[in-house]
Amino acid sequence: MLDTNGLPEGSHARVHGPHWCPVSSSAIPTRVVLLSGPSGSGKSSLAARTDLPVLRLDDFYKEGDDPTLPVVAGSTDIDWDSPRSWDADAAVAAIVELCRTGRTAVPVYSIATSSITGSAAFGIDRTPLFIAEGIFAADIVGRCQELGVLADAICLRGRPSTTFRRRLLRDLKEGRKSVAFLLRRGWRLMLAERAIVTRQAALGAHPCGRDEALGRIANAAAGRCRTAPAAAWSPSR
Repeated sequence: MLDTNGLPEGSHARVHGPHWCPVSSSAIPTRVVLLSGPSGSGKSSLAARTDLPVLRLDDFYKEGDDPTLPVVAGSTDIDWDSPRSWDADAAVAAIVELCRTGRTAVPVYSIATSSITGSAAFGIDRTPLFIAEGIFAADIVGRCQELGVLADAICLRGRPSTTFRRRLLRDLKEGRKSVAFLLRRGWRLMLAERAIVTRQAALGAHPCGRDEALGRIANAAAGRCRTAPAAAWSPSR
């Protein structure tokens, strides 16, 4: 359960500063927390801990026969870690509709077959905050900010070796792709992880660990929205 009563003074997860503003409890607009981070960083499990509605942005991947899909340089592998493999316009439209009406239709996507297998209704009832999580969430921070629906944007980060192990075990268990593909992808992503976090931070997602992320989400759930982009971040921070 997410604690919206705040955190003790001195906690690293406590959020202060001029980039946050209170929202009137009498008319709290529905807003979204965009939760990004490298594949395997723990986004889904963290989102589940909050008890907030969660929109899976992975369901907005393009299908495997889409001619616009990018390819990994020097190979024939589709680059599913490129934002060009993902339908950002559809994801933003779904987020905006959820904020305005509380309901939307989302595709049901099979990662194993790289295809949309159907659609499903997704609703958040009267909840004034929900989470949209996925590896490309940072790519729509600016658009959500401009549209007035952004509560916060977070990039979940950790140790590249831990992320590699967690990602590989998950993908093998779910049979997402062939073992050879998963090993090639996993090694490539481990080497690129710091650059991935740096890129997502530059797009406006605040990089942090699990505890700080939960604190920021608690702030958003209490009605405090971010009013400015996240501060610049580098791997040395």
